Amino acid sequence: MAEWCPLADVALQPLPGRTFARSGGRVLDHAAFHREFVRWHAAFGAAPGARFALHFEDATRFAAALFGAWHAGKTVVLPGDALSGTQARLQSHVDGFAGDWPGTMALSEGVANDGVFAPLDPEATRLVVFTSGSTGEPVAIEKRLRQLDAEVRALERALGEGLEDVAIHGTVSHQHIYGLLFRVLWPLAAGRAIVPRAFFPEDLLAAMEGHDAVLFASPAHLKRLPAQLDWSRLHGRLRAVFSSGGALPAEAAHDVARLLGVPPAEILGSSETGGIAWRRWDREQPAWQPLPGVDWKLTEGALEVRSPHLAEPAWWRTQDRAEADGVGGFRLLGRADRIVKVEERRVSLDALERQILAHPAVREARVLLLGGSRSALAAVVAVEADVPLPDDAAGRRALANTLSHHLAGAQDAVTRPRRWRFVAAMPANAQGKVTEAALTALFRPERPETRWTLREPAHARVELPLDASLAVFEGHFTQAAILPGVAQLDWAVQLAREAFPLPPRFLRMEALKFQRVARPGDVIRLDLEWQAERNTLVFRYVSEHGPHASGRVVFADGE
Repeated sequence: MAEWCPLADVALQPLPGRTFARSGGRVLDHAAFHREFVRWHAAFGAAPGARFALHFEDATRFAAALFGAWHAGKTVVLPGDALSGTQARLQSHVDGFAGDWPGTMALSEGVANDGVFAPLDPEATRLVVFTSGSTGEPVAIEKRLRQLDAEVRALERALGEGLEDVAIHGTVSHQHIYGLLFRVLWPLAAGRAIVPRAFFPEDLLAAMEGHDAVLFASPAHLKRLPAQLDWSRLHGRLRAVFSSGGALPAEAAHDVARLLGVPPAEILGSSETGGIAWRRWDREQPAWQPLPGVDWKLTEGALEVRSPHLAEPAWWRTQDRAEADGVGGFRLLGRADRIVKVEERRVSLDALERQILAHPAVREARVLLLGGSRSALAAVVAVEADVPLPDDAAGRRALANTLSHHLAGAQDAVTRPRRWRFVAAMPANAQGKVTEAALTALFRPERPETRWTLREPAHARVELPLDASLAVFEGHFTQAAILPGVAQLDWAVQLAREAFPLPPRFLRMEALKFQRVARPGDVIRLDLEWQAERNTLVFRYVSEHGPHASGRVVFADGE
């Protein structure tokens, strides 16, 4: 087991034999890290200015550059991406860029000079990260080395048992605070091997085989582990699985434990607060336990924390609602602001709305997070009076693409709306308020998309794919999502009126039979026959599972 090394001392001198990284089948020792660190120290030492933005795809190069900049007295600015909008925003706030910045004359490694290095000053050594604040604008958060060192010590005390000599694998980027702590700073302090990031499950499985490993992942990746891969090859050598950056659903947590052979541990925290608490999914619904050194309390239902991970010793009020579990921990009850998590990325709905409103075609915009098996951002847009409201799928798609492109400079594909609705005016209730329920309803159609396969004077056939998002699946049956019979009758009449010249007045139902339930995911076929001489509509629903329902509807002329 490697000796613990404070972050202030990590780069002082080469430590041959101490593990630093695994790459391409090779194990690199700490001396390799120190050699690269010295070259970066020389480069930053020769560069004018005090603030540099770092963005590296490779975590080992990033680690050497980070400590090289710190030892040269620079404040490191850590953006989450290298998008053109991010670069333009940083241009007036930094004195230079280092790493993988497209189209930029970025700082590169210098010539190594032998020298004696002093420990880093825990208060003077600074890192700037960004997060979406309560207003939604990117907010710069300055972290002192003292805070980062305290946090990795707390992680080691709470979660480090049994992790000696493991390789640190991860799907999360070190450009975000979670990845920085777990994939760079904690391994450096503990003497564990940093491994290049693996994004695809197949690559991750191949990379972790054959040695003792730990996996740091986001809930987005853990929720989608392909069950067909032979994860059992990791059993016994995968020591721990960690998840942070967003909520890990209980079902996904238990699937991870089954597939990977170890129950995942979640870490709760934020860029502002640092780590707050942790829980391990070795039971059905575990409560959160505070990390060592973290105090917490509830004030008016909101979670407040105090810890050495914060910049100041005062209590910090979070936007999380919580309740005590009675045995020293707590359970979360949801958020109190408009910051949401999408693929573990913090997204401000307020900021997105403002950015959409900046387009000249938009008069009003509302953004919401649609739930489901995979949460997605959705936007409802009221267009300006002189902009034609698109009335077909091609027009709606074209306008959605225009607005998505408008957002691309400031938002990547994950943080842009994936679904769009265009309206003349926002839906309002009797009090004139635009409610989230009304906005959500715009994305939950009452009827499936129709695919007509037969249209004749007396016969018609249409295929109806039953998507789980259909509004008719909510509120009818609490035990399971089942297509209600009343919806089947309504659809049969609606679609028959599109296919045939039906009389206006409903008279009665005849021979109605419901034979088999229809569920989300089914594709049902509706056969329609119009018997004009009898004013009778005959309908029949079938699918690959067999007949679902049938009956006759009799109409009458006049009112």
